Amino acid sequence: MTVSASAPQPHRVAVLVLEGAKPLDVGIPAQVFTTRASMPYEVRVCGAAPGLVTGGDGLSYHVAHGLEALDWAQSVFIPGYRSPDREDPPPAVVDALFGAHERGARLAAISTGAFALAATGLLDGRRATTHWHYTRALAARHPLVRVDENVLFVDEGGVLTSAGAASGIDLCLHILRRDLGVAPANHAARRLVAAPYRSGGQAQYVPRSVPEPLGERFAATREWALHRLGRPLTLDVLARHAAVSPRTFSRRFVEETGYTPIQWVMRARVDLARELLERSERGVEQIAADVGLGTGANLRLHFQQVLGTTPSEYRRTFTRGE
Repeated sequence: MTVSASAPQPHRVAVLVLEGAKPLDVGIPAQVFTTRASMPYEVRVCGAAPGLVTGGDGLSYHVAHGLEALDWAQSVFIPGYRSPDREDPPPAVVDALFGAHERGARLAAISTGAFALAATGLLDGRRATTHWHYTRALAARHPLVRVDENVLFVDEGGVLTSAGAASGIDLCLHILRRDLGVAPANHAARRLVAAPYRSGGQAQYVPRSVPEPLGERFAATREWALHRLGRPLTLDVLARHAAVSPRTFSRRFVEETGYTPIQWVMRARVDLARELLERSERGVEQIAADVGLGTGANLRLHFQQVLGTTPSEYRRTFTRGE
């Protein structure tokens, strides 16, 4: 599914607009993967049939393509839509999505688009997420799906899902990182005026009966840590910055991000190492020291655990201008 930087043909992307489609969810993949010199993608917006599709929030869409676009596409985005828990999309849509997956296309659902993806059965036995308001409904309607309500997106290889609204940007940037590397994804994030990497989960957006000011405090601690990845960042150091006990910090951090503090720091260090591998000629040992992972062996271990590859292979894949 990876897009080669030197591939002569653009990667084909379809955005499937269903009845009640949410404008932001439709616009995010259409804009992120817009056809331009720096983005090797071609986008087609489609519906169950060509013509007018009634959307949500008072908007409608005139789509030029029908479900044949899913035969053409290598990646299919399914934006969220209104009232997904009431009924499944038309059988022709479900069949077309399943058929696209069978042909090797990547399927990515934004927000409540996860319901359409779940209707195909492709999420059965897999982790998935959706907008926090609908996580219980998704679990009830599709009990074989392992719904995770505490993350911004879930990558299960050929099928991906994201939480609500703006987390579609997180999902699209993640796909860009997977396809093209960190630097192009960061460039796209700057163009969108968006954070290139949000480590937190959607749990921080779920309303609570008692307001919790800790979410903002921990966000500040995460930002503080990102600028000090080359220094020791133990649980005690992070908790001290957040002005809470290590036990409280650890418990609340997992609730907010889905990771323990040390897991989160390790992943942030791997992400920084990825960018240094792409944008510098530093050796693996130097990069390991720069990002706080100590030795090249330690960097290789964590790289393999997180990305399933080695730093050297990653550099060969994503270094440009060779």
